[in-house]
Amino acid sequence: MGTDDQTNTCSFHMSGALPAGGDHLGGTFGQSPTLDSWYPQRLRVELLHRNGVDADPLGADFDYAAAFATIDLTTLKSDIKRLLTTSVDWWPADYGNYGPQMIRMAWHAAGTYRIADGRGGAGTAMQRFAPIGSWWDNGNTDKSRRLLQPIKHQYGNALSWADLMVLTGNCSLELMGLPTYGFGGGRLDAWEPDDGTWWGPEVWNPHAVASPDEMVSRDERWHGQNGDADYDLQSPLAASHQALIYVNPEGPYSNGDPLGSARDIRITFTRMAMNDEETVALIAGGHAFGKSHGQVPASDIGPSPEKAPIESMGLGWHNPVGTGSAEHTSTNGIEGSWTPNPTQWDNTYLENLFAYDYEQTKSPAGALQWTPTDPEAPKTPDAHVPGQMNPLMMMTSDIALKVDPEYRAICERFLADFDLFTLAFSKAWYKLTHRDMGPKHRYLGPEVTIADDLLWQDPLPDAAGSSLDEADVAALKEAVLATGLSVSDLVYTAFSAASTYRDSDKRGGANGARLALSPQKDWAVNRRTVPVIDALRNVQAAFTATSDGRKVSLADLIVLAGSAAVEQAARAAGSDASVPFTPGRVDTTQELTDIEMFEWLRPIADGFRNFVSERFEEFAPGVAPEAAFLDKANLFTLTAPEWTVLHAGLRVLGSNWDGSDVGVLTDHVGALTTDFLVNLTDTDLIWTKDDETAMTFTGRVQATGEARWRASRNDLVFGSNAQLRSIADAYAGSDGQERFVREFIRVWSKVMMLDRYDVKGHKRYGAMAA
Repeated sequence: MGTDDQTNTCSFHMSGALPAGGDHLGGTFGQSPTLDSWYPQRLRVELLHRNGVDADPLGADFDYAAAFATIDLTTLKSDIKRLLTTSVDWWPADYGNYGPQMIRMAWHAAGTYRIADGRGGAGTAMQRFAPIGSWWDNGNTDKSRRLLQPIKHQYGNALSWADLMVLTGNCSLELMGLPTYGFGGGRLDAWEPDDGTWWGPEVWNPHAVASPDEMVSRDERWHGQNGDADYDLQSPLAASHQALIYVNPEGPYSNGDPLGSARDIRITFTRMAMNDEETVALIAGGHAFGKSHGQVPASDIGPSPEKAPIESMGLGWHNPVGTGSAEHTSTNGIEGSWTPNPTQWDNTYLENLFAYDYEQTKSPAGALQWTPTDPEAPKTPDAHVPGQMNPLMMMTSDIALKVDPEYRAICERFLADFDLFTLAFSKAWYKLTHRDMGPKHRYLGPEVTIADDLLWQDPLPDAAGSSLDEADVAALKEAVLATGLSVSDLVYTAFSAASTYRDSDKRGGANGARLALSPQKDWAVNRRTVPVIDALRNVQAAFTATSDGRKVSLADLIVLAGSAAVEQAARAAGSDASVPFTPGRVDTTQELTDIEMFEWLRPIADGFRNFVSERFEEFAPGVAPEAAFLDKANLFTLTAPEWTVLHAGLRVLGSNWDGSDVGVLTDHVGALTTDFLVNLTDTDLIWTKDDETAMTFTGRVQATGEARWRASRNDLVFGSNAQLRSIADAYAGSDGQERFVREFIRVWSKVMMLDRYDVKGHKRYGAMAA
């Protein structure tokens, strides 16, 4: 019997047959097709939970600020600079110096930043992951990061990849003679790819390997033609092409048109929050170093890291020609250097650009580039072949600086004043690599103090006077409620102050009281707050007059007033709850508020306040308001339960921007009840769209047809989306009220504190005030 069993078992394994049939494996966990393949228009609520603590090997309690403080920055920089001039055989350094390629790595890590939604940037080292790490424009940056691995392992988790990449860029500049403007650490690494950021409408060819003709496309992201008055790039995009960081160096469509390139450059760099002077400084400064690589046609280069075979161990773009590196290297296809001394900070880039005429030529890889027509023009030494001298090279995007009148004027100023150019590039590089980090409170390390407060950092004045004590807080709450302002108005105003916050680049929020300044005070969505702020100013003045020299900032008072209103709303619902309040906010000034940059925070839609701009369909064709609402929840760092609770509470508190009853779904406005969730999921109701736009809906009693409620798409999504409805059910039951109040207060406090990086122990993505 035992012998027979053994024989049968062996036969079963050898044959591959399974007891219930199915003799081959068709797919595994995560393999396509998945949910998104079947339902591509589904609202991807689960994106709110990406990069969570479960993906983080360091755990929720890891304090990066404390770990980073253990590093001797001077020693670290010395170690990095030693590595930069220690060439290795598997990827030899151009000119014996890895500095230029490390500058490119850091530049491309930071260069994904865009001002429209604050996403991108170097802050979480997303260059390590797809899709960014496999973009055509990031060719061979995988080699730069692999070269840095010994430094990363040496310093361990006290040094994030994100900080290491930017700091290496700084060290490279310093090693080659540029005095940098400073460095702030505090970037925390992400632990998984970003599957949510929208990088453009273009769909990559699924069979593309590396060819830019297959990967780099632009047709769907632009309106109008280059040079026309209506020429415009879709928001929130900044890059001119899919799979590029900035613009095509060969010109639009690789057509070699310098003026067309200048138009693309201006739009793209403006979207990166750079003005014309910063743009010229970055291009001219960056091209003072290193070379471009174009020895092998793109069609001969292997797949990107994400598509490379498993034995490549995360490295991509295999070059089969010669050694595949050194003098055989091919990256963007353009070949050559801009200056005779590519590892020294000097002004020869601009000198060469303006001293000579250039003609179009082709690189060995077939890319379009420019060469001096004068045979006596300076030559540049080959990066690897001793004694070989090569012609200078310019890209179409370089010639653009010469032919565009505004760019040319800036170049001529820099040509005449090298010190001016040096400072401009240093400051522009600092902005490029720190733009997504938010206020200076988040910066770590001894070099932070080198740089002054800059307008793009949204600076705030230092706090003045004594902090409010518990008695002050209690007195101010009484004074606010005594004004007769409604719970709805107070809650709406406080939420509006905080609502500009976006975690992508740590901008916005209630601190600074910019709600009372231009441009925010003039936005249509904030009109309801104007009389409330006027009334709160009177409370502020009365407190100052009677408080023995202590003062309350308007920023603190706005938040405190909202918190007092939430407490009153909880009492109205039968819960005696207290809302935490942390004083210390300050009031900034109009002079410290960059109106143009803050205009980018103006909402085109805000589901929490049931606001949809009249221009929404024109501005965002094909985008549903609830999709924009999900985007907002993500920028608030909300989980799906937090999103649901906050929305439901704001609705019953009457938070609509226009004071309407759309989505309020309660007969007890101003009481913090679960009525929104109870009535939204009421099975006795049937919802029908009010018109063909399907933007508002009416809920009717099925038995009688009586109209009971009206709601927007931003409301119905919490009943139509399966994941959100399951959360709604958790609070709509008979045992949900107390949990709902408790959770609403917790989420309300979280939103009010999102921008409080000044508070010791308040950690948001790693940085903490000292």
